[in-house]
Amino acid sequence: MKPTFAWWILLASFFLPLVCAGIAKAGRRDYDNANPREWEKALGGYRSRAVAAMNNTFEALPFFAAAVIGAHVFGAPQARLDLLAAIWLALRLVYIGLYVSDRAAARSLVWMAGFAVTVWIFVLGV
Repeated sequence: MKPTFAWWILLASFFLPLVCAGIAKAGRRDYDNANPREWEKALGGYRSRAVAAMNNTFEALPFFAAAVIGAHVFGAPQARLDLLAAIWLALRLVYIGLYVSDRAAARSLVWMAGFAVTVWIFVLGV
């Protein structure tokens, strides 16, 4: 089977935590690679929120990955799967932006939308 657009979206989604980490670390010269968790604890403001967004993205990835893989296995309509996967990725990018910029209410709404899209993908092939 050939990789689908949704498959490439899944691959791209695994880079989202790196985007968040990059936001947290950008411009800082004091990053402690020997003790990164302690370094993260000392962050404040948008950098701390970027770390939180990174952690939440790590938490969201397994469900999204299982949904996309399951949809492929169960023969979900490819065009719809591709579209929903792209929507999920776009929502996660918006979510990260809202998290970093401290817009908690909007961030929660976007998180819920992303979760709903993941559920939709999960049941798409059923």
